Amino acid sequence: MTPPQQLAAFAQVVETLARDEPDEAPYRHLLEAALTLFPCDATALLRLEGDTLQPLAVIGLSHDTLGRRFRLQDHPRLLTLLQRRGPTRLAADCQLPDPYDGLVEGRTGQLEVHDCMGCPLYVDERPWGLLTLDALNPQAFAAVDLAVLDAFGRLAAAVVAAGERISGLAKRAQREQQLARALAQDPAPLRHRDLVGHSAPMRHLQAEIDTVAATDLTVLIGGETGVGKELVAQAIHARSRRAQQPLITLNCAALPDNLVESELFGHVRGAFTGAVRERCGKFELADSGTLLLDEIGELPMPVQAKLLRVLQSGQLQRLGSDREHHVDVRVLAATNRELAAEVRAGRFRADLYHRLSAYPLTVPPLRERGRDVLLLAGGFLEENRVRLGLRGLRLAADAQQALLHQPWPGNVRELEHLIGRAALRARAQQPQRPRILTVHAQHLDLLLAIGTAPAAAVPADRAADAPTGTGLRQAVDELQTHLIRAALSRHAGNWAKAARELRVDRANLHRLAGRLGLK
Repeated sequence: MTPPQQLAAFAQVVETLARDEPDEAPYRHLLEAALTLFPCDATALLRLEGDTLQPLAVIGLSHDTLGRRFRLQDHPRLLTLLQRRGPTRLAADCQLPDPYDGLVEGRTGQLEVHDCMGCPLYVDERPWGLLTLDALNPQAFAAVDLAVLDAFGRLAAAVVAAGERISGLAKRAQREQQLARALAQDPAPLRHRDLVGHSAPMRHLQAEIDTVAATDLTVLIGGETGVGKELVAQAIHARSRRAQQPLITLNCAALPDNLVESELFGHVRGAFTGAVRERCGKFELADSGTLLLDEIGELPMPVQAKLLRVLQSGQLQRLGSDREHHVDVRVLAATNRELAAEVRAGRFRADLYHRLSAYPLTVPPLRERGRDVLLLAGGFLEENRVRLGLRGLRLAADAQQALLHQPWPGNVRELEHLIGRAALRARAQQPQRPRILTVHAQHLDLLLAIGTAPAAAVPADRAADAPTGTGLRQAVDELQTHLIRAALSRHAGNWAKAARELRVDRANLHRLAGRLGLK
C-alpha cells in the first residue's frame, strides 16, 4: 500500500470521532480501516475485562462471535498477543490453538495454517484490549511493516479513549440531571456490567436501566420466566451509587409462608420453634445496599403489609421483637406475574403494588430480540467449550437458522439449556474427539425444546384443532394446555410425575400451569 493510501486509511480512523453514531459503530469503522491497510480476511476488536477479552466488533467472523467471552487462561494465543507491548506476527504454523477456529465466515474447517497478527491497545498506559487480524493465506502478512500496525494500534487506542471519554461525559451529565430532578445525591463512580444484546428492545432496556439506576427509586422488573430479570437487577445495582455495597437476593417463592417474614426482617431467640438464636434478615444484610425480591408475587398477604411499612418508613421489627431497626435499602422487585391482574383478583395489595412500581421495567422475551439469540448462543457455546474441554465449538448455518426461527417460550434460560444439551449430543455422535465440534440443527432437538413432547403423546389430529389464523403463541399455549392436562390425567394429578414425563422442571411446570389457568 502506498503512503497516500495509508494516510487515507488513518484519516478514516480519525473521522470516526466526528460521527454521531451508536457506541459500537466507531469500533466497526476501525476494523474497516484495518481491512484497507492490511491484507486480512478477518479482524476483531476485543476489550479486556479482568481476565477475559470481550469482542466489541468483528468483520469476517460469524455473528455469534460477539456473544463469546475469551478467558485468557483458555486462549494462550490471545494471551501471547496481549502480553507483548507492540504488534506481533505469529508463525503460520504456530501450534497455539486459535480462538477463531470454525468462526471465520465461509470456512467450515479449522484454521490449521494461516497468518495471524495482533496488536494490544493501551489507554492511559494500561492494556485496554486487543486488535487481531487473520488471513487464510499463510504468507499474507509477510510484507506487512509491523511499524505501520503499531502506528495504527496507537491511533486506534486514541480513538477508543476519546470516544469513551466523550460517551462517559455525556452519560454523566445525563445522570446528574436525572439526580437533580430526583433530589438525589451525586452518584458514586459507576461500575459497568453488560447485558448481551444489540436489538432495539435491548437498547431500549439499557437506556431505561441507565435512567433509573442512578436514583433510589423502587423498580418493578417484569417479564416472562427465563428472560434474565435477575441480570437486569444486577445491572441496575452495578450502575447505582450503592454499587460498592451488597446486593442481597431473596427468592420469595422458594420459602414456606411461615419462614418468609423471618427471612425478610429477621427474628429474635424464641420467636418460634427452632429459633435458637437471634438473626438479622435480608433487609438488614442489605443495609446501605440493594435488596432484590425475586418472585415478589408469591409473597403471602400478611407479609405484604409489613413489607409496605418498611418501604414507606425504613423501619422494621424482627419477628418476636418490639425493638425497631432503621435500614437504608434500595428495593428491586421481580415477577413473571401480571401484578395488576393479581391486585384485581385480590391476591396482591394495591398499595404495595403502587409502591413497588415506582419505575416499572419489562424485560423483552427472547422471541422479540431478533439476532440477539446468536450472541447469547455464542456465550453459551464458549462456556460449554471450556466445560467439555474442546478446542472449538461452533454453530453450523442450519443451527443458526433454526435458533433464529424459534418462539422460545422458555427464553434465555431455555436457550442456555438447549445449547448445553446440543453440545453433549454433538460430542456423543463423534467417534473420535474432534478439535472443532460443530453443532447442527439436528443436535438442537428443537421440537422437544419448545415443550411439544414426543409425537406419540400427541393425538394425530391435534394440529387440526387449531382454528385458521391462530397466532403462534396462542397455538403453543393451547398445545401446552392439552399436554399438561393429559399428563396429569395419566398420573392421577401427580405434578412431579407429570413434570418428569414432559421433561420439565416441576417448579417451571407449576408456573406454566398457573399462566395457562390450569391451577
